[in-house]
Amino acid sequence: MTESKIDYEALLDRAVNVLEKGKIESRLEVPPVISFIEGSKTKISNLSEIAKVLNREEEHILKYISKRLATPASRAGDKVVLKGVFSREQLNVILEQYMKEYVICPTCKRPDTKLVKEKDLLYLVCMACGSRTAVRKL
Repeated sequence: MTESKIDYEALLDRAVNVLEKGKIESRLEVPPVISFIEGSKTKISNLSEIAKVLNREEEHILKYISKRLATPASRAGDKVVLKGVFSREQLNVILEQYMKEYVICPTCKRPDTKLVKEKDLLYLVCMACGSRTAVRKL
C-alpha cells in the first residue's frame, strides 16, 4: 500500500471512532463564570475573558444576563456588579443560553459566527457554512 492510502485509512478509522463515541470535541472552551457575593450584590470578575472567547462585545453579554435575571447591572472597574444574589450555576446556565442564541450556528452547530446588524434587524452570520439567521435584538 502507498503511504497516502495508509494515512487516509488511519484518518478514516479515527473519524469513525470519534463518531461512535457520539462526541465531537469542541474548539470552543468557554471559561466558567467566576463570581462572588458581597452582601446583596453579585460580582462577576471574568466577563471580559468570556467575551473574548465568544468573540462578542461585553456589553451585549451583560445586557443579556441583566435581562434574563431581571436585575440592573453596572461596572465597577474590571468587574460587573449585579443587584441581587445569584449562584454561579445560574450564571453559567444563562451563559449557555446566550451561546445557543447568539454564538452557536443553528445550521452547522459551530461557534464561528458574528452578529451583523442591518437596518433594524440582527443576524447571526456563520463564517463556516454561510448560514444567516435572524436573532432577537436585546
